[in-house]
Formats: sequence, structure tokens, C-alpha cells
Amino acid sequence: MRKYLVSFFLSLAMLSSAQTVAYQPSPENLKARKDFSNSRFGIFLHWGLYSLFGQGEWYMTNQNIDNREYAKAAQAFYPHRFDAKAWVSAIKEAGARYICFTSRHHEGFSMWNTAQSSYNIMNTPYGKDIIRQLADECHRQDVKLHLYYSHLDWTREDYPVGRTGRGTGRDTGKADWKSYYDFMNRQLTELLTGYGEIGAIWFDGVWDHDGDSIPFDWQLAGQYELIHRLQPACLVGNNHHLTPFEGEDIQIFERDVPGENKAGLSGQAVSRLPLETCQTMNGMWGYKVKDQDYKSVSELIRLLARTSAKGANLLLNIGPQPDGTLPEAALQRLSGMGEWLKCYGPSIYETEAGGVGDGEKVVSTRNGKTLYLHVLNPEVAEISVSLPEKVKTAVDFRSRQKLKFRQKDGQLVIPVTVPENVPDYVLELKLS
Repeated sequence: MRKYLVSFFLSLAMLSSAQTVAYQPSPENLKARKDFSNSRFGIFLHWGLYSLFGQGEWYMTNQNIDNREYAKAAQAFYPHRFDAKAWVSAIKEAGARYICFTSRHHEGFSMWNTAQSSYNIMNTPYGKDIIRQLADECHRQDVKLHLYYSHLDWTREDYPVGRTGRGTGRDTGKADWKSYYDFMNRQLTELLTGYGEIGAIWFDGVWDHDGDSIPFDWQLAGQYELIHRLQPACLVGNNHHLTPFEGEDIQIFERDVPGENKAGLSGQAVSRLPLETCQTMNGMWGYKVKDQDYKSVSELIRLLARTSAKGANLLLNIGPQPDGTLPEAALQRLSGMGEWLKCYGPSIYETEAGGVGDGEKVVSTRNGKTLYLHVLNPEVAEISVSLPEKVKTAVDFRSRQKLKFRQKDGQLVIPVTVPENVPDYVLELKLS
């Protein structure tokens, strides 16, 4: 028992130290944080071998598939219709300013020419570096590229098995954390030295060891330091569903705008770091052939407005198809969002949380002395909000028509008539 207690508190101390190392972001990093917040809209792309099965990205562990049998799919992976230019062009036209791509998901398959493992895109009939093509095109079109990287692996035997991937046929007696940690850092070094500027590394999987009797030390501090040393401006985010650790530059909320936690994955306190909400267009992250339940363009625009009103970015996910194309339903929604943002972009980009509204029917963003009220419910006939600052003018954002309003004792009232078929009716207020 004494030995166990010593080990427990030593592990606890190691975990604590990994999370409290003093971190001073560089000037380049601070600028990157500001640019990230100004962008407000990005696209998440979950793509790997799992797309071949058409069952989503958790198929291997959900069905307890032996990892060696699963890996045979690599010899059938030939995304002959992949066109990095078409992807980036469609995403840029949609008004998104960055792309986050899954370099390596929990299935362990790497989508670039890595020297650290033969389990990668080069050892498929396709045989071309996906991340190379995507990075080159993002740089050409001035779209930031972020890279998702999984902390857990359902295939490697040196990964200390957590609560997922227990039925994938690994020899758990071969776990070797030092070997696995070194492997990850070598891969991250490849990504950060061979593909030009990377806007962020987006980690996922720390939750795999939630509930361990002895806290698991992921040695995040050393990994974060490596990233910032290789590319000082590269942002670090981690989808661990916890309050941010030292060394992290953004805070991630899964399937919820910050502070809501309706999906049960984002109950952590909202920090002062730049914020990002990740959400799916349909139900799954990776391609699932039966999942055609896509959110409408109107729903997605309202989600973007609600997220921006919390001072957060929206990272909206698409699961590319096994042939390398984006689903037509996703392309239609990208086009619709792009059309809306061409008009209403100033009410989203480079704004901060407006602090006005009920969070559901009416939300707000602001840029200096300009406040944007987003009316998300068409049944609203009168806006009544608390606003201590004096309003000089109020106009319909699109038509520029002046609106009547009254303001007394810090309460602003604006009668409105929401036009038909408008997902987000935007008012622009100039404050004194």
C-alpha cells in the first residue's frame, strides 16, 4: 500500500507539473492568437482509412475489429478524385479562413509521408502525400492549415491502452510509453518542419485515460514546448474537455458554444484564451454512408452567429468520401454559408462577444463602437435588451434602412419585422 501511495502521489505531481510549467507565448504566437480569433470560421476535415468502411471514424473500436485485419484496407485506399485545389477553393469561397485536417486519427493511419511508421498514405495504391498537397494549396490560396493529431492509437502496441480500443487485438504487455511519446514527437517534428507554416496543432485523446486509478502523465508540457520551439506562431489546442493547461493557446469546446454544455462534453469553465467550437454538419465526424441528416444552411448560419456572439470560432466538420471528394450535401451548405458571409461578414469576422441578447432569439457581436444584433427567431417582433451605452443610429444591415428605437434607463427597444426566409436578421447599431 505504501509503495502504491508513493507512486500515486508521484504521478499526481508529474501531471500537475506538466500542466503548470510557466509558459510565455512569443510575440508571433500572440499575433497568431489574434488572427485566429478574427477569422471566426474554419472547416474541420475528418479523413482517413475509416472513410472506406463508411461507418464513421470510430468503426474499428466500436466493432472490435482486429487492427491487422483493419489495416488491410490500406491496400484498397485509392482516393483518385482527391483535388486539393477544389477542396481549398470551395472552403475559401464558403468564407472559412482556415482548415483543420486529421493528420492521424485514433486508427493510427498517417495521411502524410512519415518516416516513423509504414502505416501511412504512401503505402497505398494512391501513394501520394495528402498533407503535402493540402499544405501547398492552402499556402497558395492564403488559407491557414491546422493539423489534428491523435494522442491515442488503437493499433500501436507501445501505446498504453486506455478505455477505448480494447478489442483491437493488441498485445497490451508491450506498452512502452517512452517509445510511443518519442514516436509522436518525431511525427510532430516532421509535420512542423516539412510542410511550411502550420497554424495550429489540434490534439485529441487525453480523455482516453480518464478514470485511471493513477493519473496518466501525457508529458504535455514537453510536447507543447517542442511545437512552440519549432514554430513559435503555431497554436496549441487540446480537446481534453478540461480547463486549458499551461502551454495551450486556444480553448476547444466540442459540439457546444462556450458555456452551454448541451452535449455534455464541454462543462469546463470558459478561459480568456481564444475560443473554438467544433461541430459536425451532420451527425458523424468521419464519413458515414447512412448519415444524411445534414443541418440546413439556416441552422449553420445561426450556429455561426451564436458561436461568434460568445467570442468563439466555429470549426465546422465535413467527412470526405473514400474517393477523395467532399459530399455534395456539404458543398451545397458551404456555398450557402459563403453567400451569406459575402454580405454579412462584417458582423462575424474580427468581432468579439457583444454581451447583449438572450443567447437564443437575439445574440450580438461587436467591433469597437459598432454593435451587431442577430435576430435568430423570425417570430421576434420587438427587441428589448439591456444596453448601458447610448445608441446613435440603428439600421437594417442589408438594406441600410434606418430603424426607429427608444432607449431609457439602459434599456433599448427596437420594433422589428423580420423578412421571410432570412436565417439571421442583422441590425447594425452605432454606439457613442
